Amino acid sequence: MAGKKTLQESPATSDSRSRKLSDTESHSFQGRRSSSRTDPRHVRSAQALRQALLQLLAVKSFDQITIREICETAHVHYATFFRHHNDKEGMLDHVAKEEIDRLVAFSLPAGHRLEGYRALCDYVHSHRGLWRALLTGGAGGAMREELMRLSKNLAGLFQEYRSWLPQELSIICSTTLIVETLSWWLTQEESAYSSDQIAVMLDELVESAVIAPRPGAR
Repeated sequence: MAGKKTLQESPATSDSRSRKLSDTESHSFQGRRSSSRTDPRHVRSAQALRQALLQLLAVKSFDQITIREICETAHVHYATFFRHHNDKEGMLDHVAKEEIDRLVAFSLPAGHRLEGYRALCDYVHSHRGLWRALLTGGAGGAMREELMRLSKNLAGLFQEYRSWLPQELSIICSTTLIVETLSWWLTQEESAYSSDQIAVMLDELVESAVIAPRPGAR
């Protein structure tokens, strides 16, 4: 008696079907994840985690902070953290980018002029505690890297500001001057210097060190 014929899929057909299933599951997961971001509970837990990180950064370096500490400070479950971020480094990058985006939105329209530095300093002053935690705490390195990256990306918007330095070096110098001046300011007593005084300092520093004609040039 003839044996019953068994249909077998080729490896290519099997792989194709697996990929389709994987793509479907991935799409479904992304849809659930996207919709969860508008869930009030998701929003509340995200805000609680963000505030917890900033609170901890004010008293210890980023390397000393654990995910469990962040969750305990935020009063959220440990598993909830991973619904928002893959790890604490990812969370730090997210917070830093959010703040830098806000800062740029306030100061970019005025450019490298006194008005721009005033807008920048006013924003930092109105969020002094947060920026002190980010710039002078454990997140300082990440903030500097992100500001440098963004400055290089936006360099084309300020072609009217000619520097005697090569463009990349002028970006490094001006960004470093701004970041380090802000960091120093945030370690001083709040009443020691106004945001306008720091803005004037930044304008003079960048103008004299980066934008002014090459030293000795006629």
